[in-house]
Amino acid sequence: MQRSTFNGITSLSALFVLLSIGVVRADYDAMEGEPESLRGNTPLLDEKSPPRLKDFPKEIKKPLPNYVGQPPLIPHSIRGYDITANSNPCLACHSLENAPKFKATPIGVSHFRDRDGHMLPDVSPSRYNCTQCHVPQKNAPPLIENLFKPVKSLQQ
Repeated sequence: MQRSTFNGITSLSALFVLLSIGVVRADYDAMEGEPESLRGNTPLLDEKSPPRLKDFPKEIKKPLPNYVGQPPLIPHSIRGYDITANSNPCLACHSLENAPKFKATPIGVSHFRDRDGHMLPDVSPSRYNCTQCHVPQKNAPPLIENLFKPVKSLQQ
């Protein structure tokens, strides 16, 4: 009796493997041409050039801030930027050292202060995750009407 149960499980496993191979083969046959790598046709030992950043639309003026201390908007795409504890691609262009070379806005002095206001030699850990405050600018209609009114000194 034990043997027939074992054979039944073995038969079901074999049937599942055969059906899986058939499904995978059918999916492969349904594809047009050869599967394409995410690297495109770039040879494996060559480094693929990064996608070009979208230009900041000249017709969109940078809006005035609505309140004192409002973080500026990011005027370019940040798709693919992966900010981790060990890596921040924003600093490649916006660090005080690299900003002039890339004609980028340097990070503000406030980013070098800790929560007690003491100056630090490097970017404060609390300011390291840029997208925590800064968001990409988009020329899109608002989803809902914005009724926010800026302080009088910042009104146009």
